[in-house]
Amino acid sequence: MPAARIHLVRHGEVHNPGGVLYGRLPHFRLSERGHEMAALAAKALQDSGVKVGAIYTSPLLRTQESAGHIEQRFGVDAKTDERLIEPYNIFEGRKLSARTIAIRPHLVYHLRNPYSPSWGESYVAIVARMVEAMTDLAAKTEGGDLVLVTHQLPIWITHRHLEGLKLAHNPQKRRCSLSSITTFEVTKDGLVEVGYESPAEGLLAIDKGSV
Repeated sequence: MPAARIHLVRHGEVHNPGGVLYGRLPHFRLSERGHEMAALAAKALQDSGVKVGAIYTSPLLRTQESAGHIEQRFGVDAKTDERLIEPYNIFEGRKLSARTIAIRPHLVYHLRNPYSPSWGESYVAIVARMVEAMTDLAAKTEGGDLVLVTHQLPIWITHRHLEGLKLAHNPQKRRCSLSSITTFEVTKDGLVEVGYESPAEGLLAIDKGSV
C-alpha cells in the first residue's frame, strides 16, 4: 500500500559563521550541533514506532547530511528530489539588515511586496511543488511512512496552505524549529496535518540564514 503518513523533517543547525542568508548556495553543511539535532530527529522517529518505507531529501548538503542520520536508524537509502529544495532568494549570500539596505538602496525594490514575496520564489509556487512532491512520492512509497527532509519555509508554507491560512506571514513566528518533524496523513480528502514534534528543542542552536 502507498504511504499513509508523511513526515516533513527540517534539517539541523547549519555552520554559518558569517550569518548570511544561505538559501540555495552550495557547501553550507551542518554544524557539530546540527548533527546532534539531526540525530535526535532520527531517534524521535524511531522511538515513535514508525516504519519508514522511503526517505527523500532536498539536493542541498544540509538536508542530505540530516537525512544521513535517518538512513542509519532505519537502513533505508535516501533519494534526492528537487521539489524539496529551499526557495530561491535575491538576498542569498548577504546579511539582511538595515545597514545592508542603507549602503545598497537598490535592494529596497525587492522588498516591495511581502505578500508574494517579491524577493524570491512565490508562496504559491512553493506550495504547488511541495504538495505535488508529497502526493507523488507517497503514492510511490511501499511498506511504511514517507520521510521528506527539507527546509523551514517549504514546511511552514505547506502547513499554512493545508490549514487554510493566508500564505503571507511573519517569518519570526514560524512554528518550525531546527530538526522538527511535522506529520501529515494521506486521506481520501487530501493531506491532513496530524502532528508536530521538536525533539532537538532542548539544544541551544543558532537559527540564522534560512529564507
